[in-house]
Amino acid sequence: MNRRAAIRMTDREALAFLEAERTVICATNGHDGFPHLMPLWYVVRTQPTSAGTGGGNPTLWAWTYAKSQKTKNLERDARATLQVEAGDTYDQLRGLMLRTEAVLHRDADTVLGFVEELAARYAPPGADPDAMREGFAAQAPKRVAIEFAEVGRVSWDHRKLGGTY
Repeated sequence: MNRRAAIRMTDREALAFLEAERTVICATNGHDGFPHLMPLWYVVRTQPTSAGTGGGNPTLWAWTYAKSQKTKNLERDARATLQVEAGDTYDQLRGLMLRTEAVLHRDADTVLGFVEELAARYAPPGADPDAMREGFAAQAPKRVAIEFAEVGRVSWDHRKLGGTY
């Protein structure tokens, strides 16, 4: 087995990694040809399988201001690359790069539904998630929810190398 295959995350490992991490770097295509990279909080949603249960392909959702540069870039070109990474030393590096097509959702019900999940995921320990949800909901009219539909991925988990390089 080659090294690339040896460090690739399984689908289950990739899902667990995405659920454990908290920030994704989103790269959109800027009008000037330069990539535009920005951090986002995200929620992982899994599509139902043919049996009607969760566990299908995960989809990352995020939100941003409707007038942001990210939104403008995605309106012009829906392609975005997402990267989530962790690890401080080479032998601990792990990450996931997703090539995606972004779908912008502007309807209030979709944005508010996302707010529920976002508040549940990011409420600090001891904080009132209802208060966080209310704060997010107040921003919803100015926001868009972004569904990042995966079209390809690359993953790595150097911990699988067992300390060898």
